[in-house]
Amino acid sequence: MGSTNWSVGLCSCGDSLGTCCLTWFFPCVTFGRITEVVDDGHSSCTANCCIYALLMAVQCQWLYSCTYRKKLRSKFGLEPEPCNDCCVHFCCEPCALCQEHAELKSRGQDPSKGFTGRPTAAPAQAFMNK
Repeated sequence: MGSTNWSVGLCSCGDSLGTCCLTWFFPCVTFGRITEVVDDGHSSCTANCCIYALLMAVQCQWLYSCTYRKKLRSKFGLEPEPCNDCCVHFCCEPCALCQEHAELKSRGQDPSKGFTGRPTAAPAQAFMNK
Protein backbone atom coordinates (compact mmCIF):
# COMPACT_ATOMS: atom_id res chain seq x y z
CA MET A 1 0.00 0.00 0.00
CA GLY A 2 1.40 3.38 -0.98
CA SER A 3 1.58 6.34 1.34
CA THR A 4 -1.36 8.71 1.39
CA ASN A 5 -2.00 12.08 2.94
CA TRP A 6 -4.04 12.72 6.07
CA SER A 7 -7.62 13.81 5.34
CA VAL A 8 -7.30 16.69 7.84
CA GLY A 9 -4.38 18.82 8.92
CA LEU A 10 -2.72 18.68 12.31
CA CYS A 11 -4.02 22.13 13.26
CA SER A 12 -7.63 21.62 12.15
CA CYS A 13 -8.94 20.98 15.67
CA GLY A 14 -11.73 23.49 15.16
CA ASP A 15 -13.45 21.28 12.57
CA SER A 16 -15.21 19.45 15.38
CA LEU A 17 -15.78 21.70 18.35
CA GLY A 18 -17.09 18.81 20.48
CA THR A 19 -14.01 16.65 19.89
CA CYS A 20 -11.74 19.65 20.39
CA CYS A 21 -13.29 20.53 23.76
CA LEU A 22 -13.37 16.92 24.95
CA THR A 23 -9.72 16.46 23.96
CA TRP A 24 -8.64 19.69 25.64
CA PHE A 25 -10.25 18.83 28.99
CA PHE A 26 -10.21 14.99 28.89
CA PRO A 27 -7.61 13.81 26.37
CA CYS A 28 -7.66 10.35 27.93
CA VAL A 29 -11.25 9.83 26.69
CA THR A 30 -10.39 10.77 23.11
CA PHE A 31 -7.31 8.56 23.26
CA GLY A 32 -9.28 5.60 24.62
CA ARG A 33 -11.85 5.92 21.84
CA ILE A 34 -9.14 6.07 19.19
CA THR A 35 -7.37 2.98 20.53
CA GLU A 36 -10.54 0.90 20.54
CA VAL A 37 -11.12 1.63 16.85
CA VAL A 38 -7.47 1.32 15.78
CA ASP A 39 -7.26 -2.07 17.54
CA ASP A 40 -10.49 -3.23 15.83
CA GLY A 41 -12.23 -3.64 19.18
CA HIS A 42 -9.50 -5.89 20.64
CA SER A 43 -8.58 -3.33 23.29
CA SER A 44 -10.74 -1.58 25.83
CA CYS A 45 -11.49 2.12 25.54
CA THR A 46 -11.76 2.33 29.33
CA ALA A 47 -8.50 0.48 30.03
CA ASN A 48 -6.50 2.59 27.58
CA CYS A 49 -8.13 5.75 28.94
CA CYS A 50 -7.03 4.81 32.47
CA ILE A 51 -3.48 3.96 31.38
CA TYR A 52 -3.25 7.28 29.56
CA ALA A 53 -4.56 9.16 32.62
CA LEU A 54 -1.96 7.49 34.86
CA LEU A 55 0.80 8.38 32.42
CA MET A 56 -0.47 11.98 32.38
CA ALA A 57 0.37 12.17 36.08
CA VAL A 58 4.06 11.82 35.19
CA GLN A 59 3.80 13.64 31.82
CA CYS A 60 4.65 10.53 29.78
CA GLN A 61 1.32 9.97 28.03
CA TRP A 62 2.76 11.09 24.71
CA LEU A 63 5.02 8.02 24.66
CA TYR A 64 1.95 5.77 24.75
CA SER A 65 -0.16 7.82 22.35
CA CYS A 66 2.56 8.05 19.70
CA THR A 67 2.53 4.24 19.39
CA TYR A 68 -1.14 4.38 18.42
CA ARG A 69 -0.48 7.12 15.89
CA LYS A 70 2.04 4.77 14.29
CA LYS A 71 -0.56 1.94 14.27
CA LEU A 72 -3.13 4.25 12.67
CA ARG A 73 -0.65 5.38 10.03
CA SER A 74 0.29 1.77 9.25
CA LYS A 75 -3.35 0.75 9.02
CA PHE A 76 -4.15 3.39 6.40
CA GLY A 77 -0.73 3.97 4.81
CA LEU A 78 -0.47 7.56 6.02
CA GLU A 79 2.60 9.76 5.81
CA PRO A 80 4.44 10.65 9.06
CA GLU A 81 3.49 14.32 8.82
CA PRO A 82 4.54 16.94 9.77
CA CYS A 83 7.28 14.93 11.53
CA ASN A 84 7.66 11.58 13.30
CA ASP A 85 4.86 10.30 15.52
CA CYS A 86 6.48 10.85 18.92
CA CYS A 87 7.53 14.38 18.03
CA VAL A 88 3.96 15.23 16.97
CA HIS A 89 2.51 13.88 20.23
CA PHE A 90 5.20 15.46 22.39
CA CYS A 91 4.81 18.92 20.83
CA CYS A 92 1.06 19.05 20.26
CA GLU A 93 -0.79 16.17 21.94
CA PRO A 94 -4.34 17.62 21.73
CA CYS A 95 -3.98 18.48 18.03
CA ALA A 96 -2.57 15.02 17.27
CA LEU A 97 -5.48 13.30 19.04
CA CYS A 98 -8.04 15.49 17.25
CA GLN A 99 -6.39 14.76 13.89
CA GLU A 100 -6.41 11.01 14.54
CA HIS A 101 -10.05 11.12 15.65
CA ALA A 102 -11.00 13.08 12.51
CA GLU A 103 -9.02 10.68 10.29
CA LEU A 104 -10.89 7.67 11.63
CA LYS A 105 -14.18 9.48 11.25
CA SER A 106 -13.40 10.44 7.65
CA ARG A 107 -12.77 6.77 6.92
CA GLY A 108 -16.19 5.76 8.25
CA GLN A 109 -15.12 4.66 11.74
CA ASP A 110 -16.44 7.14 14.29
CA PRO A 111 -14.45 6.68 17.54
CA SER A 112 -17.24 8.44 19.46
CA LYS A 113 -19.47 5.44 18.75
CA GLY A 114 -16.84 2.83 19.61
CA PHE A 115 -15.78 -0.04 17.42
CA THR A 116 -18.78 -1.24 15.48
CA GLY A 117 -17.01 -3.89 13.41
CA ARG A 118 -18.16 -5.39 10.19
CA PRO A 119 -21.82 -6.21 9.65
CA THR A 120 -22.59 -9.76 10.62
CA ALA A 121 -25.10 -12.16 9.16
CA ALA A 122 -28.27 -12.93 11.06
CA PRO A 123 -28.12 -16.10 13.14
CA ALA A 124 -29.19 -19.19 11.24
CA GLN A 125 -32.58 -20.56 12.20
CA ALA A 126 -32.73 -24.08 13.56
CA PHE A 127 -35.14 -26.31 11.70
CA MET A 128 -37.00 -29.01 13.55
CA ASN A 129 -37.60 -32.35 11.88
CA LYS A 130 -40.76 -34.30 12.64
